[in-house]
Amino acid sequence: MHLFYTPEISAKDEFYFLNEEESKHAIRVLRLQENAEIQLTDGVGGWFTCKIIQAESKKCKLQILTYQANYQQRNYRLHLALAPTKNIDRMEWLIEKATEIGLDTFTPIISARSERRELKTERLEKIAISAMKQSFSAYKPIINSTIKFDDFIDQHKNKEVLIAHCLDSKKEFVGKIIKPNQDYIILIGPEGDFSELEINKAVKNGAKEISLGSQRLRTETAGLMAVAEINILNR
Repeated sequence: MHLFYTPEISAKDEFYFLNEEESKHAIRVLRLQENAEIQLTDGVGGWFTCKIIQAESKKCKLQILTYQANYQQRNYRLHLALAPTKNIDRMEWLIEKATEIGLDTFTPIISARSERRELKTERLEKIAISAMKQSFSAYKPIINSTIKFDDFIDQHKNKEVLIAHCLDSKKEFVGKIIKPNQDYIILIGPEGDFSELEINKAVKNGAKEISLGSQRLRTETAGLMAVAEINILNR
């Protein structure tokens, strides 16, 4: 079975036309024919089983057979706010793997020690869509625009925010703080870590300090470990 991303689809539709790019992929690349069944998702939990009734490479027509809302919805939501790495390939790897595991929102943050201060999110969007389809998920992470650390903290006061850092302090391992069935925001700093001033500001605004283990991790590794840890704790 093959999955296609169709954000414009509605639960009320009886028929649907794939756009030209997806039609070409379905008919010319996958060589699907009439009566073949495929899956569609709107990226926000809608799951559609469809049948091809006109196998045209520019405008493939589908008949919608079944629809399911909130398909395989997780019992938690996770927002990862992370300082972009200097090497963009590492960011792309993180988005791919985090989407496969389970991520709802990603926000690139610029902190005092950030080496990369700009990030084009168009490429990350495409990677998130590809990873969603690859993992047969009905949820595409929201990829936000870059924001300064201070502004992000101001916008998320008194929410369930966890900040991971390497400074000596009274930190608890993330696995001891996380409670199932809850929503979390996790902050991961740049390769030079958050500054002490940034950590203090986050804590004063309600954030909890966490550890991801005794080893020092790369930014993208720390981000993925946080995503995986929360996923495991919610099983």
